[in-house]
Amino acid sequence: MWTRQSWSMQPSFPVTSATPNGARAGGHARAAKAIVCGRPQQRVSLAEGPAVALEGWGPAASHEAPPSDSGEKTPAYQRFHALAQPGPPGLVLPYKYQVLAEMFRSMDTIVGMLHNRSETPTFAKVQRGVQDMTRRCFEERNVGQIKTVYPTSYHFRQERGVPTFKDGVKRSDYQLTIEPLLEQEGGGEAPKLTASRLLQRRRVFSQKLVELVRQHHRSFLASLNPPMVVPEDQLTRWHPRFNVDEVPDIEPAALPQPPAVEKVSTAQEVLARACSLMSPRMEKALRQLAQRSAEPSSPCSPSLASPKPALPATPPATPPAASPSALKGVSQDLLERVRAKEAQKQLAQMTRRPEQEQRLQRLERLPELARMLRSVFVSERKPALSMEVACARMVGSCCAAMSPGEMEKHLLLLAELLPDWLSLHRIRTDTYVKLDKAADLASITARLVRQAHTEEGL
Repeated sequence: MWTRQSWSMQPSFPVTSATPNGARAGGHARAAKAIVCGRPQQRVSLAEGPAVALEGWGPAASHEAPPSDSGEKTPAYQRFHALAQPGPPGLVLPYKYQVLAEMFRSMDTIVGMLHNRSETPTFAKVQRGVQDMTRRCFEERNVGQIKTVYPTSYHFRQERGVPTFKDGVKRSDYQLTIEPLLEQEGGGEAPKLTASRLLQRRRVFSQKLVELVRQHHRSFLASLNPPMVVPEDQLTRWHPRFNVDEVPDIEPAALPQPPAVEKVSTAQEVLARACSLMSPRMEKALRQLAQRSAEPSSPCSPSLASPKPALPATPPATPPAASPSALKGVSQDLLERVRAKEAQKQLAQMTRRPEQEQRLQRLERLPELARMLRSVFVSERKPALSMEVACARMVGSCCAAMSPGEMEKHLLLLAELLPDWLSLHRIRTDTYVKLDKAADLASITARLVRQAHTEEGL
């Protein structure tokens, strides 16, 4: 607990202690020192005391800026975003595409709110709302990318006379207005952007993003040696060497720009426009001013001229990678067979269904689980065990976290593949597992490994 005095400099809890609780008090002291020294955002573990309650003090996080094109390295959480997705691998979108999908969802929500209450959606209003929802910088470039992906979602115009309720924008200024394109309803009323339509538009936008990644994936497959062709309806995941998070950015489409208003900026233009409205003396003065502005400025003396810094030399281009010397002397036919076999394996991996992937994962665990199951039967000294007891013993012995229900599925698969070694017996309401202890365990595991390799190549 922090008192009024302790907020200024000192904590109210003890800093040092000679008792066994000294470790906790020392943690309090470290947390208090971090806060007093001006580091309130330093993370403190729960074991170090109540200073955790002060975590997060400091200025609020600002809107994230979009990745710049200045050559800076992209953060790792963006470059390897596809590898960190939970669940089985599939057609994962790149990080920047998922950010754009989130921006479209927020933009559609804001535009729908303004449209449903008969208010003209402008870019200034939408920009403020989207940035508050996504906590990211939302610019006209992102609107152009959304138009590229989903061109039939909005109609953009430059209009003036739209109420702005802002001091920096005049009513007479041109503003970019956003109108959602909706199907006309049968009653003749103005269509509303309802929740069902928002969900439908969001699904269409996600499908179009996946289609863009599919195009880059097809180009990648065509560049392989040998080239690969995968039917689109059978593609369930990307190629293992296809870096999803490095696909190029979406080119923004052109948005309507305000009409160019001709402005007078030089004295010559003023003289050409208003020569008939000025007196002769004023016309003469403007002509002299135009002549003086057209004359070049006087050159600086060599002593006052500052030397210009030398521009850095352009770095040489990276030489092309040479052919690997390890392949010298290897016959071309062998290389072609190896590449064809690898391409066939990758094709099977890209068209594999989630059920097949789950079965392969279980097959990979079966050799180790077979050894554990035999050890359980040896330790129990019984010819048969109930399924519930066998699964409980296996879960306790398995190094990976697994539920009894998942362990039962592994045992059923094991009995399906090796019926001569493991058999299931249904007695009344219980299922009993019987194991052949005399069988050679090495041959059993070898059969399971061969079965896993066989199904992996399908």
